[in-house]
Amino acid sequence: MADVLLVDDDKHFLEATAELLGLLGHSVKAVDSVAEARELIGRYQFTHMILDLILPDGSGLHLLEALPAKSETKVTLITGHPSVKSIVKNLYGSNVSYLIKPIDLSQLQSLFVDHQPIVGVNNSDIPLHFNFLVGESEPMQHLYEMIERVALTKANVLLLGESGVGKEMVAAAIHYASKVDGEFIATNCGAFSRELINSELFGHEKGAFTGATHRKIGVFEQANKGTLFLDEITEMPLDLQPNLLRVLETKKVTRLGGITPIDVEGRIVSATNRTELDIAEQNRLREDLYFRLAVFPIHIPPLRTRKSDIPLLVRYFLAIFNQQYDSNIGISEQSLQKLIDYDWPGNVRELRHAVHRAFIMADPHQKLIVLPDDLTSPFSKINQQHAAGIAVGKTVEEVEKELIEITLQHFDGDKKQTADMLGISLKTLYNRLNSYADA
Repeated sequence: MADVLLVDDDKHFLEATAELLGLLGHSVKAVDSVAEARELIGRYQFTHMILDLILPDGSGLHLLEALPAKSETKVTLITGHPSVKSIVKNLYGSNVSYLIKPIDLSQLQSLFVDHQPIVGVNNSDIPLHFNFLVGESEPMQHLYEMIERVALTKANVLLLGESGVGKEMVAAAIHYASKVDGEFIATNCGAFSRELINSELFGHEKGAFTGATHRKIGVFEQANKGTLFLDEITEMPLDLQPNLLRVLETKKVTRLGGITPIDVEGRIVSATNRTELDIAEQNRLREDLYFRLAVFPIHIPPLRTRKSDIPLLVRYFLAIFNQQYDSNIGISEQSLQKLIDYDWPGNVRELRHAVHRAFIMADPHQKLIVLPDDLTSPFSKINQQHAAGIAVGKTVEEVEKELIEITLQHFDGDKKQTADMLGISLKTLYNRLNSYADA
């Protein structure tokens, strides 16, 4: 059981979250102001503190400074805006984790997982859903339900999700669940040169163009009666998309240089790391093609929203590496917690890379992986620098002010939307803005 201090000025959120924490068996003290929270910190010792970023009487960040020296209290910051995440960790250390509203039960559970060291793991007791997917969290259970539903149909699927979430694995899982006769064929539309994309998709006859020394079967034919996975579909040149649309409408392909249409059938699973809004606003797909491909869109959850799956994923990856290298390497409780606390902007792909590297660096005597001091990749560091103009060394008030200003700018000055995004009341927002004007 954990002793939790919950601080948020949203009364409905405060009551609901306190009730959920109570149902999980934890002792909770819930307050809605910095002053009340500071008083409780002086009277009680808390194992966990869950607090909002912007409160009516000050910033939740000030409560971190109120903690006793060398405090082991684990702090979770709750907000509606992700841009301040990295700077909070840089200012206050790795004990600070981060959740974005709305928060569900699985996210709360992930904060209190009691992890034990993993030694000599194998994959025999790790459940693989649809032969490819690992995870038991609520977001993954929803994903499994979507796969089960679409597997009963022949509908085309559009997978949406950040880079590294495992879109090809989900596509393979859909193929596996569908129990079709044909093959699963995966191809990357972003990797094709403009000149060869039609040849790759539809094939060509010998002599169709310079360098065509033999007949080539395109991926549509290869995936006949099966599943064709078109990754990075939104990177296909717009003027070449009508060729793809025609195949989807007629279910026939004609190889380049050929004259005879060839019947093809099967499911098309396409994928993109762009949002649906970005696809429309940036004109990345023709509208008619979008509706052909996205008959059944599926959103794949990022790893930061299913942190309770990280121990299972780590076990799975270690089992694979132990089998490959004929070894018996495990992970300590401390290292596992470090992996759970990190936000993984590169998602499951980045986690696998980190575990692999740590596996190679494993202590040969203790048989435990060795993690680097800093898990952050160079790519995520660049993204953090560009996410906002917030820099290490600024005061809490400066961090809060900049966060409000960039959110207000994002919504073109709309204060209601800004307050909703930040999870604060309009009155609190106006009070903050007035204080900046008076300064």
